[in-house]
Amino acid sequence: MQRIAMLGAFLLIADAAFAGCVGSETFQSCWDDAGNSYTVSRYGNTTHLEGSNTRTGSRWSQESQTLGNTTYHRGRSADGGNWNMTQQSIGESTFYSGRDSDGKAFSGVCGPFGCD
Repeated sequence: MQRIAMLGAFLLIADAAFAGCVGSETFQSCWDDAGNSYTVSRYGNTTHLEGSNTRTGSRWSQESQTLGNTTYHRGRSADGGNWNMTQQSIGESTFYSGRDSDGKAFSGVCGPFGCD
């Protein structure tokens, strides 16, 4: 579950006291007061994100592609490790599995009453 929250954090800048974005539906530049900046490109069924932090010098990226009820995510974490995750929605449940940036496998399911 923690890994899904981390992935969601790449696409949502909800924890920052101040955050902003400029651009269109297909390309946005975003930033927050924690020193993070992001560019988000959307084309067809693919979303690509590039992020960096001016205070720490860290960089990360994520690409997501949706085909039917399945979304494939892959990226590079700020520590340089590659990760991937597949999400499949069936009814009211979303099943996920993948490998984190340390190479450890994970999997679970989220439904209307929470996640395992």
